[in-house]
Amino acid sequence: MSLPRQLRDESDFEQLPDDVPVSANIADILEKKGFSNYYMFVIEVKTKGGGKYLIYRRYSQFYALNAKLEERYGPESKNNPLICLLPMLPGKIFVGNKQEIAENRISLLNVYMKKLLCLPVWVLLDEDVRIFFYQTVADRDMVPQALRRLRPPTRKVKNTSPQVAEYDRPRAEALFDFTGNSTLELNFSKGSLIYLLSRVNKNWLEGTLNDVTGIFPESFVKIIKDLPPQEVPATWLRSYLHDADVCEMR
Repeated sequence: MSLPRQLRDESDFEQLPDDVPVSANIADILEKKGFSNYYMFVIEVKTKGGGKYLIYRRYSQFYALNAKLEERYGPESKNNPLICLLPMLPGKIFVGNKQEIAENRISLLNVYMKKLLCLPVWVLLDEDVRIFFYQTVADRDMVPQALRRLRPPTRKVKNTSPQVAEYDRPRAEALFDFTGNSTLELNFSKGSLIYLLSRVNKNWLEGTLNDVTGIFPESFVKIIKDLPPQEVPATWLRSYLHDADVCEMR
């Protein structure tokens, strides 16, 4: 049983709409340049109905949401009988390197979102919570980067796949251009048809395009025909090893 179900009454959880977010995880940070440069958090949201999408939020938006929830559901609330213990948001930092500040906030904001989405159903259905996790048109129009925090740490995958008819092969269509950070990652353009070979982990796939094989984030593609759930044992394996900046094959 998932953590949200453990912390809520099961009947309440089942009655939630399918588009209610049940988990959120920061996949990367994105620098936005303008009159004053700032960083946005690229957040992968998963819904009760199985949907998955990316949203882009600044720390100031986290802060504004938390302030509204404290006023509405916090211990100082006087007009609402529905009071609960809200998670603690990391405080403002006024001096320092903006990128380092954003990087250091990632784990704290992930904990904040995890606890927030495990609160009672009336919080999940709160209008401001719904708006915060809703994928806007601006979110859909933004092009994600490599989503480095969703990369697989270490995983063995098959080197070959059985020969099947073209129309029956697992495949996906690229939603965005993707340029890998190493030779092990598959480069492709929006609209490319990628044949799937294996699932590296819940966020990354291995596929082939124009006789080139590599791995890529699932968030960059739309699955047309998914891989089968079972995995056939392989006689020859390769292992992908990743750290923050280096990708090797062994």
